[in-house]
Amino acid sequence: MSRAFVKDDDGDTPDALPEPLVSSHPHYMTPRGLAVFRERLASVLARHDALKANEQDALAQRNELAALERELRYLSAHVASAIEVDLSKQPRDRVAFGAIVTVDSDEGERRWQIVGEDEADAEHGLVSYVSPLATALLGARVGDEVRWQRPAGDMTIEVLRIEYDS
Repeated sequence: MSRAFVKDDDGDTPDALPEPLVSSHPHYMTPRGLAVFRERLASVLARHDALKANEQDALAQRNELAALERELRYLSAHVASAIEVDLSKQPRDRVAFGAIVTVDSDEGERRWQIVGEDEADAEHGLVSYVSPLATALLGARVGDEVRWQRPAGDMTIEVLRIEYDS
């Protein structure tokens, strides 16, 4: 085949970004987590609209638009499918979704909040409800000891306090 009929990559087309993975678990979110997602969606939409209004057709702008459109699809789908959990209706005597749990172990006292997968941030004490830690804690009551199965080895933790954000 003649090269005349083959389009060379001239760098004018943005690389296709892979779509973010979507979990197979129900998309539970805390009210605060859903509010953060909605704010992020509004911010990305505003940036997208500003770029679209700009008449320039620079490669960098097209690449940014492609990334923003991908993020808009992701955020829109997640906000639309979110199941907001009313924390005021959660049981106060045992650990459930949204609980802020204070635990004690050989490594000392620590506070964790059980949140949706998209909200998880272990460095800030937010753990996904499907994580091994949350799985060990769900249903536990103050004074219960549970075994947390970790890659570094199992750990016994005691539930000291259960709270919920207002």
